Amino acid sequence: MEITEVRVTLRNEEKLRGFANITLDNQIVIRGLKIIAGTNGYFVSMPSRKRPDGSHQDIAHPVNSETRKMVEDKVLCAYEELLKTSSGRMKEKAPAPNDAEATDKTGTTDSTEM
Repeated sequence: MEITEVRVTLRNEEKLRGFANITLDNQIVIRGLKIIAGTNGYFVSMPSRKRPDGSHQDIAHPVNSETRKMVEDKVLCAYEELLKTSSGRMKEKAPAPNDAEATDKTGTTDSTEM
């Protein structure tokens, strides 16, 4: 499995620093990942829903620690790159032949170096 796209939208709240959507193998999109500022640095929270009893249940999540680390690393890398560019929104795509970097009409950056 490969993460073929990461989109990050910044937020400037106390703990919530952004939202991310990821695409897997150019076939499946998972929306609503959260970039959280924790006491030991940033981490990625998977999308969840609030249950009637007030608890939260993940809608989608990695089933092993290796995959969780891969998701978190890719999302946080895209987040840090976005902070450097300060454009407010970034789209990271898998490398395309002979395409180092391009910008679409919306100003979203396609970065192929990650």
